[in-house]
Amino acid sequence: MNERGGLKLKDGQRKVEIIEYDDRTQPPEAIKAVERLATVDKADWISGVYATGFNLATAPTFDKYKYPQVSVACITDQAPALVKKYPNFFMFNASTTDYAKGAIGVLKKLKDSGQIGNKVAVVNVGDDFGIELANAGRPLFKENGFDIVYDKSYPLGTQDYAPVVKAAKAANPDAFVAWSYPPDTFGLADQAKIENLSVKAYYCAIGCAFQGFSQKNGPAAENVLGAGGVADSPEIRAFYKKHKEVTGIDADYAGSPIYYAMLQMLTETIETLGTLDRMAIADHIRKNKFKSLIGEIQLTPEQTLNRVYTVGQWQNNFFSGVAGIGYTQFAPVKLKTSWG
Repeated sequence: MNERGGLKLKDGQRKVEIIEYDDRTQPPEAIKAVERLATVDKADWISGVYATGFNLATAPTFDKYKYPQVSVACITDQAPALVKKYPNFFMFNASTTDYAKGAIGVLKKLKDSGQIGNKVAVVNVGDDFGIELANAGRPLFKENGFDIVYDKSYPLGTQDYAPVVKAAKAANPDAFVAWSYPPDTFGLADQAKIENLSVKAYYCAIGCAFQGFSQKNGPAAENVLGAGGVADSPEIRAFYKKHKEVTGIDADYAGSPIYYAMLQMLTETIETLGTLDRMAIADHIRKNKFKSLIGEIQLTPEQTLNRVYTVGQWQNNFFSGVAGIGYTQFAPVKLKTSWG
């Protein structure tokens, strides 16, 4: 952006300066950071924070200081109520139920085709994200003919996943589903390998789409299902190559493309309007469609994203989208036959 002179406004170009604070994974610190950006730094724009619970916690502060809140890392079924209370809260992702339906829908297709049985073990991280997914998932599992043989919540920050995986294995499930955050996703997979958890479908939520998950687990990651996914294309391959060149970090196969699409939308909006007027930007985002890395995007009436790959699967070192909303082309799902 700055290499081309910055954002193009009516009164000339302005280079972008980034100010960032570490919330130390504590919601009160996130609230303080947003408040400081608004009142001390007088930021033109404040990005949405990371993690669903943190976005919900900071929403009143964004609203208080009249900053639109455009959050990718916010997956919730509370969008209609939140938008009613905070009109400029944009949840640039799918809903909790969308993610639950995606994962369970994939399992149902495997079950209905006779590739797996109907017994499922389900675990969740005990915070807003995991609890919402677990609550959304239970009736959906039942509606789709599954028998939940193990259902366990574990605290955020859990270090030892042996008791969880051992108990799940003892229930003899056909599929394992974890509504998890990145540390749990990695920890549960480590334990699943140790226990040789023999299921034909293994799903873990946030963090499965990290390239680090595949790099750490090697062949064991093959055919693991998780939240996210992308469609393979020259454009998406170029994005990952450029991201690595510029940042030195591997982009993931879930949030990273959506974040980039959100920034494309924001850039187009600001340059179309030629202003940093936050309310004008919010109104333009609300009413228009945008071309992006992930296809043509727009916000739904609930101010969530219209197209998202909700389920991906590691296939030959690429996290392919196998289910989602707003898309019609998906990679075929493969069974989890071993841990490498």
